[in-house]
Amino acid sequence: MSKHVVLLAEAHEAPASALLEALRDAKVEARIEVLREAEVAAALALGRERESLPEAVGPNPLAVLYEIDAAADMLDVYAAVEYAAAAWPSVPIVACRRHSTPHARHNILTPDGSALKRAGFRSVADEPAQIPALLREMEEHGTTGSLRLTRKLESDFGQGTLLLPPGLSTKHLRSAFEIVASLHFAIDQRSAAHTALAGLASLVHADRWTIFLISESGAPHANSFEPLAARGLTETEREIPEDWRRALLADTDAMLSGTESKAARLAAIKLETIRKKERGRRVMAVPLASGERIIGVLEAVRESACAPRSFTKAEASLISAMAVPIASALANSVRIAEAERLSQTDDLTKLHNARYLRQYLVGEIRRARRYNSHVAALFLDIDDFKGVNDEHGHLVGSHVLMEVAAVLLSAVRDTDVVSRYGGDEFVIVLPETDIDQAAYVAERMRRKISRYSFNGGRSLSLSLTVSCGVAAFPENAQSPQQLVACADSAMYEAKAAGKNCVQFALTLSPKVEDGK
Repeated sequence: MSKHVVLLAEAHEAPASALLEALRDAKVEARIEVLREAEVAAALALGRERESLPEAVGPNPLAVLYEIDAAADMLDVYAAVEYAAAAWPSVPIVACRRHSTPHARHNILTPDGSALKRAGFRSVADEPAQIPALLREMEEHGTTGSLRLTRKLESDFGQGTLLLPPGLSTKHLRSAFEIVASLHFAIDQRSAAHTALAGLASLVHADRWTIFLISESGAPHANSFEPLAARGLTETEREIPEDWRRALLADTDAMLSGTESKAARLAAIKLETIRKKERGRRVMAVPLASGERIIGVLEAVRESACAPRSFTKAEASLISAMAVPIASALANSVRIAEAERLSQTDDLTKLHNARYLRQYLVGEIRRARRYNSHVAALFLDIDDFKGVNDEHGHLVGSHVLMEVAAVLLSAVRDTDVVSRYGGDEFVIVLPETDIDQAAYVAERMRRKISRYSFNGGRSLSLSLTVSCGVAAFPENAQSPQQLVACADSAMYEAKAAGKNCVQFALTLSPKVEDGK
């Protein structure tokens, strides 16, 4: 059989034509395998063995290729790697970046090459044209690519970097190193937690691993435990009917909320590792502390029909050592997320800013195109706002903008996004909303603002109006930039029509809609 690769594709999203052309030019056959998202998610959530996933049929491919979008969710990437590693255990997995826009390659949220390799990819191609060369290299030099530690690094790592217990095998040292290295590239708390649990499962056996976050309430015994991530299920939990379990797997909170053990609560209070027997189960709970604050608890549970095996002192010592970098990664991811949130938030109104709006619209348009749905955008501009600043001063004007933001937020759904576009301009994105529904929302907002009395922070009674432009995908626009531009143009039409009204963008002609 000729050389071939497996190309993993997301459901409803075809592989990039540039990648297919590069493979065709290199005379490499591409077999497209649709990634079964629900099946992979269930396997990962239950912590099943790899053999439980579908087995590949036929000879092994030269490589498994997976395209990484600029705004890829690392949890989806981990799921794809897990699926590929299960179906083709001895085949290298190669990431190929997919640049959907000219600026995508400069997106700061894009996972870098090191992060992707830690996730399990053998190589990373920044462009489809690099794929043939990577495949030739794999053919010539073999396909094994496991992480190897030098003897010196193994010695240094085991003698004090993490205060690991003495006498660990090389396999355990290597696994511990890989966990710590992977945690450095986690971009949010959930991905850090899942990365940690996947690594811990290879170090110490447990039927279920769970990381709980702690919300402090002042009294230690009244702290709230919120499940962040879980891996595996105990025998009792497996007895839950399959249809219920499927429904709950998508929501870890629904499955495990309120299930923290007494050992977990005791570990949070005493700030030490606790091993206990509870209701016929063996439980080990390790506090996750950052600085002087406890942020969570790592819980491991063993349960079996006969007496479950106790967690040993050596296992407790090893997991306690690993809790240090895990807690650090969880705390750092919060700081990173907060910095990212602040960079996407308007300082004055606390609404999303234009930067966030651009990123959000890319995902919404892509989702709407995939599922043949709609996205609407409203562009609002406050009429004669300069007069407020001129008559009452900029402090009053700033306070009025905050009041307008509050009125807009009260008039939309939780799934809608309100952003301050700049100055006295606001853009509202309405997912799953067509042009007629958007018109109703726009008119409701216009009326609500015209009837509101703005005090400007000084017990004033100011009346304002807005001009609003409405546009929708795919009726008026085919891209995020075009959608905002069309709504903006419609807003200027409202200004020209006398202000305090709603106008609509022009419908695309059939030729434009067909891409001709």
